[in-house]
Amino acid sequence: MLKASDIMTQDVATIRGSATVAEAIKLMKFKKLRALIVDVRNNQDAYGIITKSDIVYKVVAYGKDPEKLRVYEIMTKPCIVINPNLGVEYVARLFANTGLHVAPVIQGELLGIISISDIIEKGDYLENPKVKVLAQELVRAIADANSACSLYGATSKECLDAWELVDDIESEAAYQQGAEFKEKTAFQEFCDAHPEVLQLRHEKLLAKV
Repeated sequence: MLKASDIMTQDVATIRGSATVAEAIKLMKFKKLRALIVDVRNNQDAYGIITKSDIVYKVVAYGKDPEKLRVYEIMTKPCIVINPNLGVEYVARLFANTGLHVAPVIQGELLGIISISDIIEKGDYLENPKVKVLAQELVRAIADANSACSLYGATSKECLDAWELVDDIESEAAYQQGAEFKEKTAFQEFCDAHPEVLQLRHEKLLAKV
């Protein structure tokens, strides 16, 4: 699956918080951008963002003079940032949950910017929808878990680790679909056949606390 770094736009335009909104508008028009990243002043500062929506909703809508307003007066800071290793489907989920259309991609430094347009135009969700990929992963994981069980025994570390992966994938698939869990997951059916596994799993979880 694609990550944020695979589809982000690397050519990012930044602006100072002290710049005027008029300067921001000119830069957006020149670069044909929907948003500008407000640069940090030092390594303890946070990145900000100013979007076309900010300008329309906070400046144009109230008849304010963009030559007299500063970027810091209408920007969002700190802004939500995206880890470059985040899967594209999670970027989309974050945008959906927050109402965002664009966000900077940051890992220590500004790497790029990602927008809903990048997701639509560069994403592989048509060819590889997450739910379909997870279904394929689940089939493989169950087969691997059954093999581990046959080779090493139902209570072996290899078998337990393999079934934990099955459980994780099945949980993720249910989350992606917004679906309730089935009455019994593949792992629960395995535990029905091997009840001693649940006790071992509880002991393993307690050992991590």
